[in-house]
Amino acid sequence: MHYTIDNITALIGARRFGSAEACIDWLLTDSRSLAFAETTLFFAIRTKLGDGHHYIPELYRRGVRNFVVGNVPANYETNYPDANFLLVVSPLKALQRLAERHREEYDLPIIGVTGSNGKTVVKEWLYQLLSPSMHVTRSPRSYNSQVGVPLSVWLLNEHTQVGVFEAGISQPGEMAALKAIIQPTIGVMTNIGPAHQENFATIQEKCLEKISLFKDADVIVYCADDAVISECMAVSLYTGDTIAWSTSNTDATLYIRSITKKADHTDIVYRFLGVENSMSIPFTDDASVQDSIHCLAVCLYLHLQPADIAQRMAQLEPVAMRLEVMQGVRGCTLINDTYNSDVTSLDIALDFMNRRPEQGNKPKTLILSDILQTGLPTTELYTQVADMIERRGIDRLIGVGPEISAAHALFNVKKVFFPTSDALTESGLLDTMSNEMVLIKGSRKFGFEQITAALSLRVHETTLDVNLEAIAENLNFYRSFMKPETKITCMVKASAYGAGSVEIAKTLQDRGVDYLAVAVADEGADLRRAGITTGIIVMNPEMTAFNTLFQYDLEPEVYSFKLLDALVHAAEKQGIQGFPVHIKLDTGMHRLGFNPLKDVPQIIERLKRQSAIVPRSVFSHFVGSDSPDFDEFSARQFQLFDEASQQLQRAFPNKILRHICNSAGIERFPERHLDMVRLGLGLYGIDPIDNRRLHNVTSLRTTILQIRNVPKGDSIGYSRRSFVERDSRIAAIPIGYADGLNRHLGNRNGYCLVNGQKAPYIGNICMDVCMIDVTGIDCKEGDTVEIFGDNLPVTVLSDKLDTIPYEVLTSVSNRVKRVYFQ
Repeated sequence: MHYTIDNITALIGARRFGSAEACIDWLLTDSRSLAFAETTLFFAIRTKLGDGHHYIPELYRRGVRNFVVGNVPANYETNYPDANFLLVVSPLKALQRLAERHREEYDLPIIGVTGSNGKTVVKEWLYQLLSPSMHVTRSPRSYNSQVGVPLSVWLLNEHTQVGVFEAGISQPGEMAALKAIIQPTIGVMTNIGPAHQENFATIQEKCLEKISLFKDADVIVYCADDAVISECMAVSLYTGDTIAWSTSNTDATLYIRSITKKADHTDIVYRFLGVENSMSIPFTDDASVQDSIHCLAVCLYLHLQPADIAQRMAQLEPVAMRLEVMQGVRGCTLINDTYNSDVTSLDIALDFMNRRPEQGNKPKTLILSDILQTGLPTTELYTQVADMIERRGIDRLIGVGPEISAAHALFNVKKVFFPTSDALTESGLLDTMSNEMVLIKGSRKFGFEQITAALSLRVHETTLDVNLEAIAENLNFYRSFMKPETKITCMVKASAYGAGSVEIAKTLQDRGVDYLAVAVADEGADLRRAGITTGIIVMNPEMTAFNTLFQYDLEPEVYSFKLLDALVHAAEKQGIQGFPVHIKLDTGMHRLGFNPLKDVPQIIERLKRQSAIVPRSVFSHFVGSDSPDFDEFSARQFQLFDEASQQLQRAFPNKILRHICNSAGIERFPERHLDMVRLGLGLYGIDPIDNRRLHNVTSLRTTILQIRNVPKGDSIGYSRRSFVERDSRIAAIPIGYADGLNRHLGNRNGYCLVNGQKAPYIGNICMDVCMIDVTGIDCKEGDTVEIFGDNLPVTVLSDKLDTIPYEVLTSVSNRVKRVYFQ
């Protein structure tokens, strides 16, 4: 549907300033994602991270003419002569109200999906199962938030026959707005777990909040074997129908009679309304089985034939909830998105591509397959795609498939087309690509995995997977303890605790952190060269690195008079004025820092007699903020710091930021946050107070190279340190102490996970390879091995090694390929 600006003004109840005619197709909340300026309506949303009103001048310069605002810019008639400003109390509420009004234009089945885990998988699998016979509009990726849901529902159009939208919450009271927007007729409750539990008093409270999404739905699908969900359903206000499936209650509407797991698939026999049928899915994990049964219930409710369901279930594809960034051959950077292909996800992937910090001046190439099952006429579809590609600045298109090849005349960029993926790989074109940013985007049936493999730099079969969304989740967790005005510094030293500083820094910069902190100047220079513009503090500046500090605007910590004098001398020599520095006080760590009782007057005196540098902040470091045992000492530290830092501030007219809280201090001492806090280990998913895991960021994985049968009594590895006490299966995996796997884990002192089961390291760990005992584990060569990650916390390894998680994380070698996903 197309809305005029007059329509929208009335729908959201706005007061309009400006009289330009406009037609709106696109809603925008993030200025970085702008593509279609002429038909875009920008919502200037205020959040803890920033204020959308600040981006109005830039967006106007780039061609946007329609804005929903909480306050109209001064002199708007002069500064923005042909713009429309729609004044509302809350731009976020206006966005939600507009999506709600849009949703009411459609009388069709709308499936709402919520729960703690599995929402995106269920949503994507429903799309795969339903789209062969009907046009499905669904949430892009994981757009399930207060902003993401209205943007998703806005995608409903005249072709839509069924909608599938997921809803996620993290705070009590959030679901009411999402319910009004989605207005689901069919509800799916995937499960209930610990995610976002910190903001709810009980798990039942969270479950009831999620169920409230379905208050007016015609039917709710859920697992009756889940005691918490069943209990909450019984006490909820819901009065409609249910499909409560069960593996134990034979009287259930949908009774799952048997679940039989085979080597590479699972057979499921079910009875629905007294009629028995069966299906197979190409997955064996419990989560996939449960997700598929939720989807089965929806398909049955929508009257799909059991034979069609079985056929489509057998062809279910894995859901890639991530855009992977990886190093390619010949200097290329690859963005792998080879699991789905539609217009909306293409636009998201192109936007993601444009934001990469390593983009630089690299030409941008898109490898794109036919886009299937859109319901749009071919010419209309590829006209949209061509317009999107041009506006997103793609330099070259490589099209694969008969439909996109037939539409070649619509594309006004450098282009080449192939009928199949094999034709592309056999053409030799991939061997000529170098120093390009390459987005690989295709429907799974085209087998783009071979294209990704051809362009990937095969450094090692061991990878460190880094979840950028988990970084954002952990950041938000600690921000929940802070006042909105408190600034935050995030530690990215030591290559972001082994995760890779550039991608982590880019993610943090996008999330509006105030400072990044590195150990040495070279680390900061690397970030600047990669496009990072956020303030950077250098914690251990070297005397030889002053020129690097000045050249790249890196702000050094100053902890001694020797360093202070040398820095002033170097800055004055280059004619530098007002260069910001950060003064460190030693309140008890006794590592680095000025004496807060004796040195402050002299610091003031030396700073005042020059103008080359200015104090931007003053800080100290808690020794034991993670433990109540040290609270008395922490209080003395804070008192020392408070008095000394205030003395420093009184001597200067400029604002000097004061900060002392680290990760544990953020959580335990909110009254001591002052002007800024510093977030370290907690950002990477480990709460330093009790080593509990927050959102896991890094997963170290490898693969089984070879499996051999070893008879009882034989030794394994160098120096015959381990013997097998039974006939055993021993697997070799390509990871060793040169990759960061500590030798002390060998000889059964530690273990990894193979297909979810513990496999102890046996024999000495070698430089590049180690051996594991997989006796009794159903596995084969090529299977994935988890060294640490989502299922095996890094703290298990650090406890075994009698060390701290920092050491394990930072020990992962640079030769281990990092794969980033979001």
